[in-house]
Amino acid sequence: MSIWEMLAIFAAGVGAGTINTIVGSGTLITFPVLLATGLPPVTATVSNALGLIPGAVSGAIGYRKELAGQRDRILRLSLAAATGGFCGAVLLLALPPTAFETIVPVLVGLALVLVVLQPRITKAVQRRRDRNGSHASENGGPLLFVALMLASVYGGYFTAAQGIIYVALMGMLLNDTLQRINATKNVLAAVVNSIAALFFVFAAEFDWTAVALIAVGSTLGGQIGAKIGRRLPPAMLRTVIVAVGTLAIVQLLLR
Repeated sequence: MSIWEMLAIFAAGVGAGTINTIVGSGTLITFPVLLATGLPPVTATVSNALGLIPGAVSGAIGYRKELAGQRDRILRLSLAAATGGFCGAVLLLALPPTAFETIVPVLVGLALVLVVLQPRITKAVQRRRDRNGSHASENGGPLLFVALMLASVYGGYFTAAQGIIYVALMGMLLNDTLQRINATKNVLAAVVNSIAALFFVFAAEFDWTAVALIAVGSTLGGQIGAKIGRRLPPAMLRTVIVAVGTLAIVQLLLR
């Protein structure tokens, strides 16, 4: 690996860590760069998953203020994320690298629609609860648990745009602010990447140089992303999510 390739991977790591913390989809920055250096697709995917762990942790730390009071919710949803992430990691090694190519753009597109419509849907759900005298579950109930577990299967398999899917699901099923949901998303992403990485360490090949470069870069990016993301008002954050998600769909379709 040349010095220029190493610098490109490090820069991609910074970009991925930043965008993952704010929105998600950082893998769409690092993955093409890893492929361009000559790494096979599965090795690139595994190396990317390992390298992005410190970035996800860094982003979660940057959002620690918004995580206050969410301990029970995060523990419950982390179980779903860990289960799904492990299953996704197993599928990565068992299925062809192109297995998810058709469904991924559809999933991301649906998630973007939900992100856009989330304020209206939330109001409609709240009006229905007011009529019925019911209250929103603090952790989203069984529906959110199962939905996040399924989303995490995809996250353990590839990770690209998983954060957008998480935000869409939690925005629909949790009565909370977008910033606090985004903070929870960062923790869940760290859980999925960590569980998948633990499996990969014993079952797959990876490139330690790429892992180290992405790890350092994404850690720095996680702090940058937290500083930017926490200052964005809900409408602006939602706009950024939709913009990044749209670019993700275009890139996925052109791959």
